[in-house]
Amino acid sequence: MASLRKNFLTLRTGFHRLEDGALVLALVSMLVMALTQILLRNLFDSGFLWAESFLRILVLWVAILGAMVATRDRNHISIDLLSRLLPAGYFVPLQIVSLLFAAVLCAVAAYHSVVFISYEYEDRTIAFAEVPVWLCQSIMPFGFGVMALRFFYAVFEREQ
Repeated sequence: MASLRKNFLTLRTGFHRLEDGALVLALVSMLVMALTQILLRNLFDSGFLWAESFLRILVLWVAILGAMVATRDRNHISIDLLSRLLPAGYFVPLQIVSLLFAAVLCAVAAYHSVVFISYEYEDRTIAFAEVPVWLCQSIMPFGFGVMALRFFYAVFEREQ
């Protein structure tokens, strides 16, 4: 059992590193491409035709990957007005309800993202260069699914 737990922790650490690497790569790519596009336009009156579309896709990826990292580290936006107004005994049940609600919302968003992407796949729309739109948007169901799992897992892992 200890070996299984160790393997799970190793796998989770690897996934966290992959997630961090993808976020850094997307952010650096976005900055480099935007800077390159600005320099090309201002200095040479030219630029890449597909750069704006590529940058819009990178903004989506940075937002979703950033949200995934935020939920992983419990640094996501939360509204805790009721926890400040209610007696301390209500905090744990309120926290459980809040985490489950967030998990359900993310799961619903993941489901509808899959439906949305299936329509994009059928349309065969191109985002930039020869890259299809559905491939660029595939981060949405994946990201929302990961966040849903993390919120659900947080119900059992929360500090008491």
